[in-house]
Amino acid sequence: MAGEKRRFSTLWILIGVVVVMGIAVSGFYRNLSAGDETYKGLKLFSDVIDLIEKNYVDPVDAKDLVQKAIQGMVNSLDPHSQLLPPEAFEELKIDTQGEFGGIGIVITMQKGALTVISPIEGTPAYQAGIKGGDIIIKVDGQSTKDMMLWEAVKKMRGPKGSQVALSIVREGVQKPMDFTLVRDIIPIESVRAMTLKPGYGYIRVTNFQENTTEDVVKELKKMEAATPPLKGLVLDLRDNPGGLLDQAIQLSDVFLDNGLIVSIKGRQKKNTKEFKAHLSGEKREYPIIVLVNGGSASASEIVAGALQDHKRAVVLGTTSFGKGSVQTVETLRDGYGLKFTIARYYTPSGRSIQAQGIVPDIEVKQRIDEKEADADDFLPKEKDLKNHLGADPSEDKQKVKKEPEPKEELTKEKKEELKKQLKKRKTESRYGPLDIETLQSDYQVMRALEILIGHDVFKGVKS
Repeated sequence: MAGEKRRFSTLWILIGVVVVMGIAVSGFYRNLSAGDETYKGLKLFSDVIDLIEKNYVDPVDAKDLVQKAIQGMVNSLDPHSQLLPPEAFEELKIDTQGEFGGIGIVITMQKGALTVISPIEGTPAYQAGIKGGDIIIKVDGQSTKDMMLWEAVKKMRGPKGSQVALSIVREGVQKPMDFTLVRDIIPIESVRAMTLKPGYGYIRVTNFQENTTEDVVKELKKMEAATPPLKGLVLDLRDNPGGLLDQAIQLSDVFLDNGLIVSIKGRQKKNTKEFKAHLSGEKREYPIIVLVNGGSASASEIVAGALQDHKRAVVLGTTSFGKGSVQTVETLRDGYGLKFTIARYYTPSGRSIQAQGIVPDIEVKQRIDEKEADADDFLPKEKDLKNHLGADPSEDKQKVKKEPEPKEELTKEKKEELKKQLKKRKTESRYGPLDIETLQSDYQVMRALEILIGHDVFKGVKS
């Protein structure tokens, strides 16, 4: 890793010399070996930058050109490698740390307008009465027109106790509404739990961050100490995009006493490792159903694959996303980060997750309009992404594939509606509170509960 880091640092230094100082670098390269293809490429790159900067029809920002060139280089590797500008790098760190200073809203750009998807329950935005669908037109008096999403996020975040003013347009309200909010620490909860029925627990893990396993164990201990104690568990990993590898390993270890959890295999020896389970003092022998779908990726696939291979859980739902590659993030100068792929994941039985996904033991699609269908059917998975890696290093990168065709004919409007439902479901899954009514109307959750109850009944008959 250190050698690669030095190479990228060298590249950045060379580019900085060309762009900032505008010096001719041809003399420098004359002293390099003519057979060194890397430096030949750098010479060509510097020539192109120089020509464009001096002769292009309109003035260009050389720094912007360089950043886009590096981004293009990294993006050509695979869909998950990228140059992270300071704002994006900061977002990535916040996502894994589990909290930030802000007002507690989920926002998006919708038709060019900064739109609230939903407030996070219990936060300043929620308590002030901000609602999903509200359009933010000003932040601290500055118009959000032409403002980038990351700029808006940065303006609304800040230290606990500081203030931010929002002007909002709401459907049905004639005049803009003004809010002055006091920022607070906004927790990003990755674990939510509830009892579906006495003795049967439900835990939803929305992503893997620093405290995920600790929070799951806390919820398990509550359920195990209840009356009646835990007899079966639904572990919901649907729409979980992944996160920290060590947390996926630790969560798997909570339910396994021995054996391999996951192995990673990379080109460098240091990026080839095996992670094994350890015997703990807690005996957890109750049956588990793990829920997955097309939005379950990376770390969530590691957990599902480990529990499935060890016959410790039944996996129910639809085939997962298939992101079986390992990324690392290196810190660069000026607040930039470089995320790039260093290895592939393999389940205990040796299955590659990459571009394959975890196939459920019991396929159950989510019910929409009283039919078993799922918006995941109409969205691309890892195997459909451009430049995706194959399941094995010997496989060539696959060409970009067309969007999978649904099994039944649906109108364009119906597909778009399904996609909107999927987006809404993901938002509610990550930020919304749990309530028993919603879970009771969730077809996949109820099927999992039926199986757990049936197992318990059968066990009683057998004994």
